[in-house]
Amino acid sequence: MSQKYHITVSAEVIYQEQHSSVAADRYAFAYRITIKNTGELPARLLSRHWVITDANGKVQEVRGMGVVGEHPHLQPGESYTYTSGSALTTPYGTMRGSYQMEADDGHTFDAEIPEFHLIAPRVLH
Repeated sequence: MSQKYHITVSAEVIYQEQHSSVAADRYAFAYRITIKNTGELPARLLSRHWVITDANGKVQEVRGMGVVGEHPHLQPGESYTYTSGSALTTPYGTMRGSYQMEADDGHTFDAEIPEFHLIAPRVLH
């Protein structure tokens, strides 16, 4: 079965030790996101919605237009990669969310960002 509107999202996380301070409860992470249009129609990323949860269960929601100041327009089979970051007050947390997309035919849809983990080294044994 084919899908006209389908976006696949993957993430790679890098702990940023130089921007972190265990004494100050600051754990910084960079993440590289790859967005791939696996659907049948070209689509543009309009906005984003992130749900960031730390190890204490504190949830922060972030909404905004585009990603890193851009609104990538992806042809079928095309990918877009960008890097951004987040900081937590705990050494472990998760991120998940969605991108709001608009296909060239005017149909809007959400592209799920699967949950990924933010883990400072030497935290989990």
